[in-house]
Amino acid sequence: MNWIPRLAAAVAVCIGMAGAAQAAALVETPMYEQDVAAGKLPPVAERVPQTPSVVDLAAEKKQPGRSGGEINWLVGRARDIRIMNTYSYARLVGYGTDFQLHPDLLQAIDVEGEKVFTLHLRPGHKWSDGQPFTSDDFRYFWEDVALDKELMPYGPDARLLVDGEQPKVEFPDATTVRYSWSKPNPEFLPAIASATPLYIFAPAHYLKQFHKKYADAAALDAMVKAAGARNWVALYTQRSKLIESSNPDLPELEPWVNSTKAPAERFTFVRNPYYHRVDSQGRQLPYIDRVIVNVAEGSLIPAKAGTGEADLQARGLRFDNISFLKAGEQAGNYKVLLWPTALGSEVALYPNLNANDAGWRALNRDVRFRRALSLGIDRDEINQTVFFGQARPSQNTVLPESPYYDAAQATSWTQFDLAKANALLDEIGLTKRDGDGTRLMADGRRLEIVIESAGERSIEADILQLIKESWAKLGIALHTTQSQRDVFLQRIFAGDAVMSVWMGLDNALVTPSIVPTELAPVDQNWLQYPKWGQYVQTAGGAGEKPDVEFGEKLMSLYQEWHGTADAARRDAITRELIKIQTDQVTSIGTVQGVLQPIVVKARLHNVPEKGIFSWDPGAHFGVYRPDTFWVDP
Repeated sequence: MNWIPRLAAAVAVCIGMAGAAQAAALVETPMYEQDVAAGKLPPVAERVPQTPSVVDLAAEKKQPGRSGGEINWLVGRARDIRIMNTYSYARLVGYGTDFQLHPDLLQAIDVEGEKVFTLHLRPGHKWSDGQPFTSDDFRYFWEDVALDKELMPYGPDARLLVDGEQPKVEFPDATTVRYSWSKPNPEFLPAIASATPLYIFAPAHYLKQFHKKYADAAALDAMVKAAGARNWVALYTQRSKLIESSNPDLPELEPWVNSTKAPAERFTFVRNPYYHRVDSQGRQLPYIDRVIVNVAEGSLIPAKAGTGEADLQARGLRFDNISFLKAGEQAGNYKVLLWPTALGSEVALYPNLNANDAGWRALNRDVRFRRALSLGIDRDEINQTVFFGQARPSQNTVLPESPYYDAAQATSWTQFDLAKANALLDEIGLTKRDGDGTRLMADGRRLEIVIESAGERSIEADILQLIKESWAKLGIALHTTQSQRDVFLQRIFAGDAVMSVWMGLDNALVTPSIVPTELAPVDQNWLQYPKWGQYVQTAGGAGEKPDVEFGEKLMSLYQEWHGTADAARRDAITRELIKIQTDQVTSIGTVQGVLQPIVVKARLHNVPEKGIFSWDPGAHFGVYRPDTFWVDP
């Protein structure tokens, strides 16, 4: 696979840089000078790993920073503080700004045919409480968490299974861990590099006190009662979630660690004194001492950001906030950056090929119908009216930044062509109309499409209104209905919804290192064929087996992609998956490249002017290394 040699090259570079940094003098962090002098904290040379990860600021076109200070940002709910560990983005391996995988917490990784992964930890690396981070933390997770029938009644995470096969996990020494399977597991590294990663380690020294195997029974029972937990499993789960940031006592490897217990309206994340990254001048990262996360009413976040209450804010801000935010730049002493999102389409329609209604199922499965609906959308009007011409009309497909982008495919069936759309509808046999010109289905019903929505984005309603007007010219009536997200999804999964509206591909930055999961019917959350996804996810226990030719082809290709480690063949398969999706118009996209506003205070430095706002891969700010952002004194 293409990213394996790239990863190997990255490893070599990383090791070389680390060695150079080790020879350079490390600079003590001002925040810790007094504690070091008083003997409360070891000096920086003893806190960072023997071979720290060195950030080449010049290569990233960033300025060397100053240590100290704090920044603020806003969330709509207290539980959203979990996004902090996504933004921080310390991972065993992680994506860089090239969206390729590179070692991070790991010093190096050896990959053999995607079957054997040997992980090399950094000697001397420590958790945020100063305890060693070693292979024992991986052993504990595998033997005492993943394989514990009470903690994991359904067994290890599915991403650790290959055709049901569990990995062989070995621990040759304190800094080496090996995962191996008899078949390739291309999902392993992307999973541990994810915005919400697959954790294969845990701070054993801390968590053993909550584990039945290690804790004193009476002491554990007392802790369960004190916490008001149902049993030891509930207590353990509550205390152990690394991604959540909810337990201030839980040791972390991220640049900042939460120091505030819930409930609270203001959470303070304090720098990790044992963080593994340093800059090229020997300063331990992160530069910023504290990150303050303030809880505010979600609807007020744009107003608060616009009055200067946030130093770095993207969450809670939308495209339609841009004008207001730009107007407040001078008074709020901030700048609004505009990064395109990584969605395949900002808004997409999903004809349900698994609809229970026989008439609608037949229509939705007819590619001529899906193409006609797509041709009946004036994407230029949507772009100009809703996005002021700042987006790009397109199918719901990969972005131009993806090596698999094909401009002809991206724009196929997207031209506003009522004549061609009408001809396709006539060809299907939808020639009869009622008195007001609405076409009639084969069973005599009016061709009235009810598009179901979760009602969470006003932008959907604006776009659907424009589509309604253009589809009326085809003799198609469009209606919308809203329901709470859980109900909305359940209706789609059950086949009760005929068509739905949602965002397009969540990750349209498809690269050779990305498993093309969104391009095949393998998940019920792919709303155009949810029952096919259910069938795959339940190994045939629920849902429906794909029974349309292109669906069968997608599954066959996806399975072949998983079964081969040949890079050229995988590239060819990914291209074919994309081609089938666009030619078959399995979902109906509108525009992509919509701009995400990001408020950045003038005193905050090293936030890139240009970036891509992507959840996974990308972790929003994560790939741009917030630990290298710094503030004026």
